[in-house]
Amino acid sequence: MREIGSREKNRTQKKKKTWKKFLIFLVFEIVFTAVTMPLLIFYGPFENVKKTLVGTAWNTLRHQYIAKIFLSDEAIHRILGSSFSADPVASGEEVQKLEFGVNHSDRIEIYNIDGGNFKGKLMIIFDPTKVKVGYSSQMPESGEKTSSIAKRNGAIAAINAGGFMDKGWTGTGGAPMGFIIHDGKIIANQIKDENVKQDTAAFTDKGMLIVGRHSMAQLKKLGVKEGVSFGPPLVVNGKPTITQGDGGWGINPRTAIGQREDGAVLFLTIDGRSLNSLGATLRDCQDILLQYKAVNAVNLDGGSSTTMYYNNKVINRPSDALGERFVPSVFMVVPGKEGEQ
Repeated sequence: MREIGSREKNRTQKKKKTWKKFLIFLVFEIVFTAVTMPLLIFYGPFENVKKTLVGTAWNTLRHQYIAKIFLSDEAIHRILGSSFSADPVASGEEVQKLEFGVNHSDRIEIYNIDGGNFKGKLMIIFDPTKVKVGYSSQMPESGEKTSSIAKRNGAIAAINAGGFMDKGWTGTGGAPMGFIIHDGKIIANQIKDENVKQDTAAFTDKGMLIVGRHSMAQLKKLGVKEGVSFGPPLVVNGKPTITQGDGGWGINPRTAIGQREDGAVLFLTIDGRSLNSLGATLRDCQDILLQYKAVNAVNLDGGSSTTMYYNNKVINRPSDALGERFVPSVFMVVPGKEGEQ
């Protein structure tokens, strides 16, 4: 009996030693990977991976320190420099005038987007004159949810639009970046000089989408009726603005807006920061919008702000654990009043 007990005791001790060795090995592997992986990424030969991860960290703003730990500002800008969108409007090219006539239609189509590593929604609004800008009734103290702004304005669809800067990064969406224009009126504008050019996502009184950098004086001459300030442009006059790299902003949830030659407006949202959908690059968004025949398109505020609303509910998956983020502005689809053409 003692011999059997001794054998059992030895087996137990061997198992404990085996488990102990395994745990030590596991801890070593985790520590080794944690130390070497960043070095491999930031100093190794994998340029595309490096650009994507640096872009993700740099443009998330809160996590720029991740890139700065390993790289100088000069190195970061060198890595990302060739990836950024090249805005032809800033170089003097004009957004060509689209002649799509009158198309008063309530038709809306929605498509599921599957990019392998990301999933999203694309909405086609066939009447561009129904696209309006909505904004928070609480500005500058706070933004509102995309769905709340849409419901308050009687909109049947909406996506988040412009960005914001909040004191202490509280995420309340109260102070809009750039400008907000609604019904031809300037609701907000950070820059008082009307000759200073700003990133633009705006619609004229004819329903034509204007993208690229424009001054407020230029927008007035173009007859802009609805718009926000954000960028960069992704497609200008049918041509992609990102021809090298992925756009330099890394992988994140994305929101973008575009327009086809026939006037139909494209709302695009890409979910991110989950195992189901990691997020997309700016080039991914550009390519999707080109696939759906966009002739002009522009990036909007993404990340936790990315939201698509339709028929009284949010139809994408916002990345924030609390759900919709408060934002200052949205692009929304508002049905025409009875008897309105």
